[in-house]
Amino acid sequence: MKNIIFGLLLLVATTTYSQYSASGTVIDTNTGGPIVGAAIQLQKPERSTITDLSGNFSLDNLSEGTYSIVISSLGYGTRTFKFQLPGATGLQIELEPTAIEMEEIIVSTPFHQLQSENVMKVERMTVESLERGGVNGLTDGLSQIAGVESITTGTSIGKPVIRGLSSNRVLVYAQGVRLENQQFGDEHGLGLSSSGVESVEVIKGPASLLYGSDALGGVLYLNPERFAPGGETIVDAQTAYYSNTEGFEANAGVKTSGEKFKYLLRANLATHSDYETGDERRVTNTRFTEYDLKGGIGYRDENYKGDLRYNLNSSRSGIPEEIGVQSTSKSKMLPYQQVDNHILSLDNSFYFNESSLDVKIGYLFNNRKEFEDAHHEEHEEEHEQEEEHEHEGHDEHEEHPEGEPALEMHLETINYDVKYHFPARGKFSTIVGVQGMFQTNENMAEEILIPNARTTDAGVLATTHYHLDKIDFQAGLRYDFRRISSEAYENHDTETEVAALERDFNSYNGALGVKVDLTPNLTSRLNLATGFRAPNLAELTSYGSHHGTNRFEIGNRDLENEQNYQLDLALEYRNQHFELSANAFYNSINNYIFLNPTGEFMDENPVFEYLQNNAKLYGGEVGLHIHPHPLDWLHFESNYELVIGEQDNGDYLPLIPAQSVLNTIWVELADKETLKDTYVSLSLKSVFDQNNTGFFETETPGYSLLNAGIGTSIAMGTARVQVKLAGTNLLNKTYISHLSRLKPDGIPNMGRNISFGLGVKF
Repeated sequence: MKNIIFGLLLLVATTTYSQYSASGTVIDTNTGGPIVGAAIQLQKPERSTITDLSGNFSLDNLSEGTYSIVISSLGYGTRTFKFQLPGATGLQIELEPTAIEMEEIIVSTPFHQLQSENVMKVERMTVESLERGGVNGLTDGLSQIAGVESITTGTSIGKPVIRGLSSNRVLVYAQGVRLENQQFGDEHGLGLSSSGVESVEVIKGPASLLYGSDALGGVLYLNPERFAPGGETIVDAQTAYYSNTEGFEANAGVKTSGEKFKYLLRANLATHSDYETGDERRVTNTRFTEYDLKGGIGYRDENYKGDLRYNLNSSRSGIPEEIGVQSTSKSKMLPYQQVDNHILSLDNSFYFNESSLDVKIGYLFNNRKEFEDAHHEEHEEEHEQEEEHEHEGHDEHEEHPEGEPALEMHLETINYDVKYHFPARGKFSTIVGVQGMFQTNENMAEEILIPNARTTDAGVLATTHYHLDKIDFQAGLRYDFRRISSEAYENHDTETEVAALERDFNSYNGALGVKVDLTPNLTSRLNLATGFRAPNLAELTSYGSHHGTNRFEIGNRDLENEQNYQLDLALEYRNQHFELSANAFYNSINNYIFLNPTGEFMDENPVFEYLQNNAKLYGGEVGLHIHPHPLDWLHFESNYELVIGEQDNGDYLPLIPAQSVLNTIWVELADKETLKDTYVSLSLKSVFDQNNTGFFETETPGYSLLNAGIGTSIAMGTARVQVKLAGTNLLNKTYISHLSRLKPDGIPNMGRNISFGLGVKF
């Protein structure tokens, strides 16, 4: 390790000092006139500027080498332009007028390219666009992305589902580091808030080449909000009210940037009562309160970029089991869980003459507690009602001393990600890297879901991109090793000793993809990738009742890696009037791990055991986006998604989302002197019947949900006042999602919800 650190310092010390400049003009292809205010973004080292009134720009203090910039401007197609120093003065860059929306750089793939240049298809949406529909949390908003749904427990707990795969088969990245928060279970949330998140990127399909184990089904990559532009200070505050839960949310942030240092701080509070269904009954104990704090310090110079960020997310969520006490109280009610999630990340980029080194280090601490014993409420009358409900519904739970959790787990993780970007050689770009993780789990209370354990990961990868005028190739290989060591423990309910475990897992994986521009408007992508997932501690070592799921789970110490192979074909057609896309996939999974009911009962709960069988998932998405020119303010979008999951024996897999169609009409009005960013939207999501059910599932009837939103910003001097009004399930439909964990109890999802938001930005 000392030699590695010394080598990095030596590379930085011997870097040639910056001494060159790049300058040029951005013009309109049709008229030849200058484009004012075009954004110029240098990718490595990260730098940005805008064109002046003559369309000119300049980037100073650069070293000798090859560089790539992304040029974007409203009303024009986004373009990537490469140049070499010295000699990059008087550049002339042309942009073509278009009604197609500006593209953004994709961060979750290694070469940080525009989606139109990317071999791998990645879905990207800003959190602002997700929240325009009045969604009640981050996971709720994700269901607006084609191919993405959520497994939910009420309104506070949700886990993303990508093409039918979820939990440990979907990897989540936040602040550039791998999120670890006991995601083996779907009875608690992500431990993340949309506050301070700028955009969401979704890789649909195996991404083990880039991210290792647990990326078998895909990756959810959350990009944090950017720092303020150089020399600026931005202050903002927002508040929102939600009618259904009588919920309240407040958010405030400040960020400022100097020449080299940048700072930001953001805080968020959200609190909600039990949600109300379409038949006007409140679902008892779905109340929750969430606090979120984010801070960041950034540094930029010619040879180095560093981002140090911290996030604390603390949530207290009720664990619902039935429709009982009708209350709008926000006070805690048993049973409930308290989850504190800490993320500390350091993202470093070192820039050399023609190469660069990215080093990301993350420290995560997840403290998960569940409370099941006697409690105290502020109001005596409510206390008596809820105590009666507790004795009726939770007699089977073990009594614990007042104020102490029945379950407490501390998960501590250190992970690292190091990638070296070789100098470009002709049309080749190549990256090699190492990734790894050191993790410990420690139980602090009597109830044990998984034992005290240590997990060690290590992986090495190499990937290359080859670019031609109309064809792009990308390929890569990776090797991973994981060791899991757990301590013996005793199940006190059954007086059973579970032996210690030590297992090693390893896997080779690869990916090969090609993008072909068949015509100037038609693009095809074909990707073949493999992925893997090592069994988690719950699957290997469980033995006992899990009250959050009302199951007695028995692990299987002999489980092997899940290994999958996915073929993905995408076609996209784009012109100034509409965009049409079709994406089909076939995913074969060897040794798929699943829970199977044995028909027995232990500790008054049905017994489920972990088994393996080969499985397959297949389906796809079709999307249409119409934006007729010159009516560029009018948009119509339609997205269809289909997933079918089967075992080799013909049985369907559980928790597979039903077919659905999301139709949206939205209008973006031109900015006026006072009103800015004005929009109106109307959407209808139609979910089909789900009759392809797993062994212990029941069929779910379809439903349709009507949503709407309207908003604008009012310019008042240097300030902007933001006003938003949104409604979800406007027809107050009583329905049950197939992916709701409350479905077995016949508990419907949320009914009509009207939200009103007010904010100010300086």
